[in-house]
Amino acid sequence: MNLAPDFELQDQHGTPVRLSDFRGRKVVLVFYPLAFSGVCQSELSALRDFDADAQILTVSVDSIFTHRAWADQEGYAFPLLSDFWPHGQVARAYGVFDETKGLARRGTFIIDDEGVIRWSVVNPIGEARDVADYLKALADIS
Repeated sequence: MNLAPDFELQDQHGTPVRLSDFRGRKVVLVFYPLAFSGVCQSELSALRDFDADAQILTVSVDSIFTHRAWADQEGYAFPLLSDFWPHGQVARAYGVFDETKGLARRGTFIIDDEGVIRWSVVNPIGEARDVADYLKALADIS
């Protein structure tokens, strides 16, 4: 069992969010390359309607200002966390930072209520993930 690397990043409102503050709850941690891109928009829009007993946290290297504009435009209420500086530090800690492109690959980590990574998937940048897989993984660790 791997303990999820703890981190603190700012959300789209500039509020600090620390992973360890969600102990006692399951977390779906979703890394994506860039805001305002087609595949990322379809994935996060699916998360907007996600119905599970888990906290959704999304992370990209975009700035908090980009995240705020995107969240306001698309109606995303969950935290969009900025891994802007040090650039990609959290994505690196989870092994999903693409050093050549300077952004995160599509990595998703299901973290249990004790902070342990129980399921993960990493897709190439252009390949969308299926939210139904997250629901199955969450059901399997209940």
